[in-house]
Amino acid sequence: MVTGAQIRAARALIGWSATALAQRSGVSYPTIQRAESVHGIPRMQAPNLAAIQRALEEAGVVFLEDRELREGGPGVRLALGTKP
Repeated sequence: MVTGAQIRAARALIGWSATALAQRSGVSYPTIQRAESVHGIPRMQAPNLAAIQRALEEAGVVFLEDRELREGGPGVRLALGTKP
């Protein structure tokens, strides 16, 4: 599951506003705002969180798990060949 910080960082990487993420994911803008304000995994309906993650991944975001590739917590990066 993705965290609120990962959602915020992912949007920043690809230059999307919260409104753009809401439109592309089909999740309401207020739900996006609530998800991004959470420290850790947002408490929301699993299909909504999956839709947010899927929309960001389709735009080229790769979500990293805790300690994946480097020491530290969860993160994000762009897929190879993705242009923001």
